Amino acid sequence: MASRRALSVAVAVALLAASASADSWLYDKFTTDGNVRADYNAQGQQVTSLILNQQSGGAFSSRQKYLYGQFSIQMKLIPGNSAGTVTSFYLTSGDGPGHDEIDMEFMGNSSGDPIVLNTNVWANGDGKKEHQFYLWFDPATDYHTYTIIWNDKNILFKVDDLFVRSFKRYPDLAYPGGKPMSVHATLWDGSYWATQQGKVKVDWTHAPFVVSYRGYNADACTPNGDGRPLSCPAGTDRWMNRQLGGAEWGTVEWAKENYMHYDYCKDGWRFPKGFPAECARN
Repeated sequence: MASRRALSVAVAVALLAASASADSWLYDKFTTDGNVRADYNAQGQQVTSLILNQQSGGAFSSRQKYLYGQFSIQMKLIPGNSAGTVTSFYLTSGDGPGHDEIDMEFMGNSSGDPIVLNTNVWANGDGKKEHQFYLWFDPATDYHTYTIIWNDKNILFKVDDLFVRSFKRYPDLAYPGGKPMSVHATLWDGSYWATQQGKVKVDWTHAPFVVSYRGYNADACTPNGDGRPLSCPAGTDRWMNRQLGGAEWGTVEWAKENYMHYDYCKDGWRFPKGFPAECARN
């Protein structure tokens, strides 16, 4: 009986180790900076935690750069009072003045107030294209899936099974389509900006703040050098030609009507000389 029990335990440990190895996405695919912790849950999924205290935040950045793809991750945000903090999942070509970037940022709030999801697109260094939404659930009680689909026609933002935004490409306007981008996740002190335009700062008595990530997936093309075709996974039509259908546009309108917190195309104070050209076309 004892030997049978020992064998069962050994098999269970081996299965968990194999599952964990198969799901070891953090150190295989990313470099890390600051306060980052990697563990495994009971199902063998790797769970990566970013930790913010007064000394440092945390971040991970993909080793690989991509040009078009579908990128998703599951996140569980900071519980309770997260005012002043910023959690992110985004793509960027770098920090230069002409960089491209696609953002999903979660701006912390005081206890009881909804978290704000900020979506933004930068092309050739031009940003200021934010759509912000109050989340319609508590993102700290469980994991939710956040997805960016990026192709040469549009950029789609998705929360769980619901599309909340489509940013279209127009031939005469800047669009992030020529610069490969890497994937990043960060947790940092955004007190100067994140909550009520910086009026509410981080309350460090609640530190450390922890955000957990799991289930990362990049179904995407990689560049092979100047003048060479992209290296793409099989079946890229899953996302390469993806645009919204009628019902999916319905969820975008639902999010706008019920949960939109800010629309750059309605901010006349910010654009006194006229709104960006795409505002009249969407």
